[in-house]
Amino acid sequence: MATTKTNTKMLGDLFLDTLKDIYFAEEQILKALPKMDRAAKSELGKAGFLQHRDETQGQIERLEQVFELLGKPAQGKTCEAIQGIISEGEQIMEEFKGSPALDAGLISSAPAVERSEIASYGTLIAWATQLGLKDAIPLLQATSMKRKRRIGS
Repeated sequence: MATTKTNTKMLGDLFLDTLKDIYFAEEQILKALPKMDRAAKSELGKAGFLQHRDETQGQIERLEQVFELLGKPAQGKTCEAIQGIISEGEQIMEEFKGSPALDAGLISSAPAVERSEIASYGTLIAWATQLGLKDAIPLLQATSMKRKRRIGS
């Protein structure tokens, strides 16, 4: 996935850049979920956040396998989009602390995270296909399918 002599960025470079972006996002989500679990009042909400945490850990492990296939270290690159979504969730926790509406507010932030993940994984799958990264495709598809089932797509 090297660049050409003129230092022109190629699809492989974009794939790696996006992989780093989603890796960062998944790690940030993994850090945010325990906070949301602690803030949630309903057992159903708590269970949902714990399940999402376990799924996110699996997603990170699959992404690390993709990095390994590429011969690259698993490292993230700041993703402004996920930071904004997580910040909104933190605002909800702060503004609605102790409120009966807190759980509804926390749960309402989940679809934004899921849509962002679905878009990123779908793009990575398409690019992996174009790049002939056959071993990476099922790893990315495993996460993509879980995300789609979560939001009922």
